[in-house]
Formats: sequence, C-alpha cells, structure tokens
Amino acid sequence: MKAMIFAAGFGTRLKPLTDTCPKALVQVGNKPMLQHTIEHLIKHGVSEIIINIHYLGNQIIEFLQENNNFNIRIDISDETDLILETGGGLLKAQHFFDDNKPFLVCNADVFTNINLTNFFQFHQAQNAIATLAVRHRKSSRVLLFDEKNELQGWQNFKNEEAKFPSIFGDSAAHYYDAQSEIFSDKKYDAIKNATTYAFSGYQILSPEIFKHTTRTGIFSLVEWYIDICAQQKIIAYEHNEDVWIDIGSPVQLQKANAIYNSIAKD
Repeated sequence: MKAMIFAAGFGTRLKPLTDTCPKALVQVGNKPMLQHTIEHLIKHGVSEIIINIHYLGNQIIEFLQENNNFNIRIDISDETDLILETGGGLLKAQHFFDDNKPFLVCNADVFTNINLTNFFQFHQAQNAIATLAVRHRKSSRVLLFDEKNELQGWQNFKNEEAKFPSIFGDSAAHYYDAQSEIFSDKKYDAIKNATTYAFSGYQILSPEIFKHTTRTGIFSLVEWYIDICAQQKIIAYEHNEDVWIDIGSPVQLQKANAIYNSIAKD
C-alpha cells in the first residue's frame, strides 16, 4: 500500500522546540514523530510513502537520508515556496498514487497505535470513496454522520458555523447559526440527531477521489470531503480504544512521552 504523510506544519504551539526543529522531527521517547509514523506504516504493509515538506524541510530530507529512507521508497512533495494545507498538499502529490489502489493519508504529528490493517480491511468492505478514522473526544470542530455512519456535514462549536451539503443539496456553501431559525424542523432534526465525531487525521482513500474536487491551491481535506459528501460515500471508522495523541502542544507532547514510556516498560 502507498501512503502520504503530512509533515509541512510549523508547530507554532510547540515553540521554542520548533524554532530550530520541524514539528515532524519533535521527539517522543527519544524518537522523532516522523520515525514513529513511518515505522507504524511499514509494520502494516505500507511500502511506498510520499511526504510533504515546507518549514525546515531540509532537516526532514537529511533525516530520511541518514536513515536510508527506512529501506522503502520515500518521495518528497516540496511545498517550500507555498504550504498548501492537507487538501492542496494531497492534490499536488496526486501523481504518486498511480496504481489505482486505495491509499493511506495521515499526519506526522499524531502519536497512535491505530491498527491500520483492520482500518484498511474496513475500508475495502465499505465500498466508500473515503474512510475517516474518528473518535468520541472533546473537540471544538466535529464531523457529523448519519445512522449509516456516512458523512453529512461539519460543525464548529466556537463560532456556530456549520456546513451540511448532504441536507441542502449539491452546494457545500451552506452555513447556519445554531441560534437562528432558518431551517425547517425536518432539516434541523437531521442535524441535531447526527452522530458527532472528532477526526483523527488518518484516512484511507480511493484514487477515485481525484475525480471529485472543484478546488485548487490552498484548502483542507475536510473542505474536500464536505464538498463531495452529498454525492460520494464517505464513511466513519471509529477507533475509540486506540492510543491517540496530537502532539501539537507541550501538554500533549508530555502526555505522549508518558504513554510511550509506560508502553516501553511493559
């Protein structure tokens, strides 16, 4: 299986660690997060990886060279001139996924033991264009799924913004204020009764997804999913029992180190 790892981020909340080190090379248990991610992917059968770079990208290239690319094929998608976010980054790397097979996309800053073999098997059984790893965890931004676990929309609780293209038809450009009464009762009930999950930053995609984007340049994968979820099947893969930590803040990084150390002792 092929995979893409997003490693272009600035890691602003981890300063001063990231003043001289890219976020993907911040260490958990004396091992860079990028190495944790690559080794986890290899363990589950990934043999070809493309990694996007932007901030301090040369350090990532040097790290890979020092480790002989972990004895697999690793390509670089260079976003040094312009960081494209996750959707734009994947679109730029489209050429890499030329075997017409499902592929994995993930973030380098997530410390997790998610079983990618089970994840991949689940995706294959669902006949979906995208399968998103999700969890029941506290988050200000959530994805909403119907009773079939198919993606319906997205909501940001901080500013009461939401998008529900599957309810409003073809266009994804529908926003609402939860305090307003612009919806019919039927539509509001569909939103209110949806299952909410926080996205884990891991997804398995069919190459068919490249035929279904109307965006170019800088955009996120979540925007891409919301654009097409009214017409394409995007399914949730729940993995609440797995270890999952976004190391984007000092507190979360400390937590990841504590969990890693406890696992290492077992």
